[in-house]
Amino acid sequence: MTEQLTLHARATPAGAVIELAGDLDHHTVPEVRAALPGLDLGEGQQLTLDLGGLTFCDSSGITVLIAARNHALATNATIALVSVPDRVSRIFRLVGLDQAFPTHLTAQDAEAAWRATAD
Repeated sequence: MTEQLTLHARATPAGAVIELAGDLDHHTVPEVRAALPGLDLGEGQQLTLDLGGLTFCDSSGITVLIAARNHALATNATIALVSVPDRVSRIFRLVGLDQAFPTHLTAQDAEAAWRATAD
C-alpha cells in the first residue's frame, strides 16, 4: 500500500523549496510533476528539493526528480537536493545520478552554497 505523499512548497530568496514526505512512486509522482510549472523560480535561482521525509522512492520517483532538474535548468536555475535518505542516495550513486544533483544536509546549507556561487 502506498503511503500518501505530502508536498509543501515555499519561496526563499534563493528560490523555491519543495519538501516531500511519504512515498514517491508511480501513484504519487503526478502531484510532483503537476507542481513544477507553478513554481516561482527565476533565472539564477535554485530549486531545492527536501527529501528528508521520503519513506520510499521507486524508479518513477527518480524520474520525477530528473524532471524537476530539467525544469530548473530550463529556467536557467540550478537544483539541489537536501536531507536525502540513505536508501535514495545509494540508488543515485549506483546509477551515477549523484553527479547530476548537488546534495546538502539542510535547506539552509543549500541556500548558503547557492549564495556563495551567486555572489
